Amino acid sequence: MASAGVIWLIGVSAFVLSYTVQIMENPDHQANWVLSLTLIPAIAFGTNFFYGKRFKTNGWILGALMFGLTFLLDAMITVPVFIIPAGGNHFDFFSSPIFWLIALEYITLSALFSRIWKNKNRFKEGSIVNQL
Repeated sequence: MASAGVIWLIGVSAFVLSYTVQIMENPDHQANWVLSLTLIPAIAFGTNFFYGKRFKTNGWILGALMFGLTFLLDAMITVPVFIIPAGGNHFDFFSSPIFWLIALEYITLSALFSRIWKNKNRFKEGSIVNQL
């Protein structure tokens, strides 16, 4: 699940760095937007890396497992290092509807990209042509 760790690192980096350049009036909303947009290529990369090793895991299960690891990393690192010093806490972080909306995005994108990478790999192997 190294790919989940890389996705988490990219996401946290984008989230934290988004506070350095304020474009939107609300910096928290800006950070969530940046994270949400950053997840698209990050998850594409992570699932491509995962399926490049020829694993056959269901995309929804993969997304849930990868998000589970992200959840643990957020609880152990993100919240204590970045959120609590800024005045937040675990409860507020994990009870935010935006957090769960981003979780849904994470799992859905994982399932979508897993389907893309699996089909791409099947096409390379010629099995799609054989199915026609």
